[in-house]
Amino acid sequence: MSAPEVHRTVDAVWKLESARIVAGLTRMVRDVGLAEELAQDALVAALEQWPASGVPDNPAAWLTTTARRRAVDHIRRSERLTRKQEQLAHRLEQQQDSEQDDVLRLMLVSCHPVLPAEARAVLTLRLLGGLTTEEIARAFLVTGTVITQRIAAAKRTLAELRVPIDLPEGAELAGRLSSVLEVIYLIFNEGYSATSGDDLMRPGLCLEALRLGRLLAESAPGEAEVHALVALMEIQASRSAARTDPAGEPVPLHEQNRGRWDQLLIRRGFTAMLRAREIGGTPGPYLLQAAIAVSHAQARTAEDTDWTRIAELYGALVRLLPTPVVQLNRAVALGMAHGPRAGLDLVDSLLTDPALRDYHLLPSVRGDLLLRLGRKEEARLEFHRAAALTGNASERAFLRRRAEAITPTGGAALPTLAQAAHDFLGRDDLDAATLHSYGQTLRRLCLTLGGQLPLAALTAEQVAQTFATAWAGAAASTWNRHRSAVRSFGTWASLGDLAAGLERRADTRPRPGSRALDRPPLEALFGRSDLALRERTLWSLLHESAAGVKTVLALDVEDLDLDERWARTGRGRLSWRSRTAALLPQLLDGRTRGPVFLSDRRPGPARTPAPADLCPDTGRRRLSYERAEYLFKEHTKSLDPARNGYTLHQLKPRPSAR
Repeated sequence: MSAPEVHRTVDAVWKLESARIVAGLTRMVRDVGLAEELAQDALVAALEQWPASGVPDNPAAWLTTTARRRAVDHIRRSERLTRKQEQLAHRLEQQQDSEQDDVLRLMLVSCHPVLPAEARAVLTLRLLGGLTTEEIARAFLVTGTVITQRIAAAKRTLAELRVPIDLPEGAELAGRLSSVLEVIYLIFNEGYSATSGDDLMRPGLCLEALRLGRLLAESAPGEAEVHALVALMEIQASRSAARTDPAGEPVPLHEQNRGRWDQLLIRRGFTAMLRAREIGGTPGPYLLQAAIAVSHAQARTAEDTDWTRIAELYGALVRLLPTPVVQLNRAVALGMAHGPRAGLDLVDSLLTDPALRDYHLLPSVRGDLLLRLGRKEEARLEFHRAAALTGNASERAFLRRRAEAITPTGGAALPTLAQAAHDFLGRDDLDAATLHSYGQTLRRLCLTLGGQLPLAALTAEQVAQTFATAWAGAAASTWNRHRSAVRSFGTWASLGDLAAGLERRADTRPRPGSRALDRPPLEALFGRSDLALRERTLWSLLHESAAGVKTVLALDVEDLDLDERWARTGRGRLSWRSRTAALLPQLLDGRTRGPVFLSDRRPGPARTPAPADLCPDTGRRRLSYERAEYLFKEHTKSLDPARNGYTLHQLKPRPSAR
């Protein structure tokens, strides 16, 4: 056998057996990271030895034995585990623990709830799927470095928290299994309906999830929800060949050629469903979803589908799992069973749910229901909105095609919200900060309401709905900033007060460090001669003028009248007294233009500031608020009893002090 053939054999054996090998080693050494390293050592040994000696008759047993020997060698070298050598050797000889338990332990560890969802998924694919970091990265459309970092961080978390690898029992096992099921179904769904990229599906992820589900069913044969998840994935995977057309665009379920559904996978799904029902117990969420999939698979044609039964199953699922996504799926079933009006009523009740704010299937489903009701123009706008929200290129093309198939009403094309937002932000009279702020507000309006919405149709009620979905829990300052942007846009577009339904919020939160500084720390601060001239001038000006920090930092040399001790600001003028009057001329040192307060060094090529924030004489940029605040905190830590330092806002004197 040639070296390339040996390598292909090793790769195939590794993908099939790596989960069991790593699981067994984890039980021995009690460390997931170390177990994978020992398994990798055995893999390297196979790659080195098999080309010369030939592939053994039982390659899986060879890898397992080699890995276990290396584990024993490691344990013997470790002083901490010397006392366990005899016990571990006895375990190896007897091999009383089943491999199924080992695999289940590894699944419970790699899917432990202490890890974030994305870390659980990649660690499971690595340890139980035997995929390389490059393969996982390709599956999730990220770099190998990102996957390596996630895996390393997950292993580090498991080690630092000393997550046990013992098999839990009873209710604890059921709770932990739910996390495993969640991860496996997450992997399957990312393959079945890719959230990003050019292709609708990533079959590799679906296959891995199916394999992991089957492996889990072998390891936990008495768990109904495990078999139910396998049934659900088998039946959904059976439709893969019929889900896309020759161009790669989605084909809706009711339009699919059912002759292309994989009957073998359907039979396997039915078998898994029978096992779940035989186990009995209270139906769980996966069993109910599997029952819905079975109902679809049993219908010979789309017209034969028992939508009333499916709607009832979704009703039971909602009571068990009342998530907005399940409610949306129930709306589809209600629309098919009882007419589009019933489905639309439920969908409309979900429009302000923050969990569905950027979920493209919400406007997609709504567009379907509106189209069936004959409300074509509204449906067209919903399909456009769904296309803007999806990150998948195939779905985006499909949704745009659906929107373009509907002829717009009203004759000549009307200005749209997206066009108006573009023109509004393209004005020359907006500074960089205002442009950024307004841009955030209008982008959210376009995403929530649809960029193709005719500008004349935009109402204060729609704006209020957007605010309720996007910023209901935002801080008062954030809410008021977006409210102000909407009012400015409405005035510019001659739409009246678009914020009419939005009350300005009062900021009632206590501001940390907002109390003005007492005289002793102020005198100690201004009495220091070791401080930089810029800091002494800035702090003195803030204290004597009682102006806001951003107002003072925005001052230009041209705004100052040093003789009269005052300066122009965007909202009027500010003045200062003798201490600042003595420091300002020293700070300016003959400069006649540009920002008053400058940073310490010139900006790099990649960080060129706006011309208004750059000093033409020195090439340095305007001092940032963040830098000024940091320096003040650092210099005042010694004056603060709590050793936290003060804020620049605290330089503003009490009213009685002026």
